[in-house]
Amino acid sequence: LINKPLKKNGRNLSTSSISSYFNKFRASLKQAVKDRIISFNASTDIKLPKIIEKERQYLTVEELQSLHKVECRYPVLKRAFLFSCITGLRFGDVENLYWKQIQTFKNGIRIHHHQEKTKSLEYLDINPQAIKYMGDRRNDEDLVFEGLKSSDYFNVALSRWVLKAGITKHITFHCGRHTYATLLMNIEGVDLLTVMKLLGHKNIKATQIYAKIMDKTKRDAVNQLPQINI
Repeated sequence: LINKPLKKNGRNLSTSSISSYFNKFRASLKQAVKDRIISFNASTDIKLPKIIEKERQYLTVEELQSLHKVECRYPVLKRAFLFSCITGLRFGDVENLYWKQIQTFKNGIRIHHHQEKTKSLEYLDINPQAIKYMGDRRNDEDLVFEGLKSSDYFNVALSRWVLKAGITKHITFHCGRHTYATLLMNIEGVDLLTVMKLLGHKNIKATQIYAKIMDKTKRDAVNQLPQINI
């Protein structure tokens, strides 16, 4: 896991992926000992590398407004990405979103879906802006973002669209989820627990990463104060 390049691009796995995969393997061996299939868990004394947190790229409100104004080669990609930015849904969840999962209530609209990553059933209230990006409602068995597929063509189109909007950050589709989290963290009165529930996290530690991002934003703002002793 540490030394073999296992990604499609030929690069090594991140430390967090290594830890995640090995812990699943370790848990399997632990269960095998419990079930008396084997007598000893050989992974017990193996130390995992320290997880190195990667910087999470996200978009500001101004950058989102710029993207909204600029045309994208694939309109469905534009709608889907901006939808992700204001719902926090991962690519797989957006790609496989059906109209039957959209529930309308008196006070708003909610998505009920099984998260692709965790398989847990989630109920997500969405902002009125997100509804506009979904377009006109069709049959229950129709995909909301029909034509959206994971491909190199869409990845390149996303990068070009972002550059066209004057944004030089390395933005992937998953940055939409990071953007959603940081937008929530910027809203006065929204606590970390609420953000955790809206993101569908099972552990508050995963959500606390975004609190660190906001601390960095505050530091950046302070460092830009004008010089007094010129």
